[in-house]
Amino acid sequence: MALSAGITAPNFTAKDDTGKPITLSDYEGKVVVLYFYPKDDTPGCTKEACSFRDAYDQYTDKDAVVLGVSQDDEASHQAFKNKFNLPFPLIVDTDGSLSQAYDVDGDGHSKRVTFVIDEKGVIQKVYDSVKTDTHATDVLSELAL
Repeated sequence: MALSAGITAPNFTAKDDTGKPITLSDYEGKVVVLYFYPKDDTPGCTKEACSFRDAYDQYTDKDAVVLGVSQDDEASHQAFKNKFNLPFPLIVDTDGSLSQAYDVDGDGHSKRVTFVIDEKGVIQKVYDSVKTDTHATDVLSELAL
């Protein structure tokens, strides 16, 4: 079962799709939407990523950050981002350590779970049941972001 609301989100440093290190604590003071997904360029994961792409301006207008995570490698993430014009970082978790830290490891792939982390690093909401094509707007409307 994924981590629950009310606890401090595990800090991490991992590389994104460009090889740049991303550290969760660098986003202190912002709401972070950290979404885990099983695999780049598969139907459900593409719908979910594109829902965040399409709502991305609404997130940035609210000073919120979107970060996607899967156990795919940097090259796969780059191809996925380029194919679908994804404007947010995709975090590389090839060893599954980030998925394990958030308790969403599904034996070689990340389970589809989204964490909304507040400005102080505390998990405010966990979505473990996701409607992929409307997920980003569902999160926005529920959180009044």
